Amino acid sequence: MSESAVPGGRGMTVASAFAGMRNVAPVVFRAGCPDCRERFELAASALRLAIGASSRTTFYSFTCPVCGAAVRKPAGERIVELLTGGGVRTLRLHSTV
Repeated sequence: MSESAVPGGRGMTVASAFAGMRNVAPVVFRAGCPDCRERFELAASALRLAIGASSRTTFYSFTCPVCGAAVRKPAGERIVELLTGGGVRTLRLHSTV
């Protein structure tokens, strides 16, 4: 394998190709618990997104890290976009009708 990016061009090493890249910080989401009223940040792995056929069946959920309550909140289009873009695991719900 040649290290040149273009035949006859100057050589490019792996180190120079990745020199401008930085470590990517993990995505965190701000959330609040309706039970204990605490506010906190959650990693994408702590959230689950369920996308249903309607706005009533599209929601995200998590467990409050303070009181342990199971929290479920509605997710509109913008929330769905942010959560999926941030790496939150998604479950697509199918109607049985």
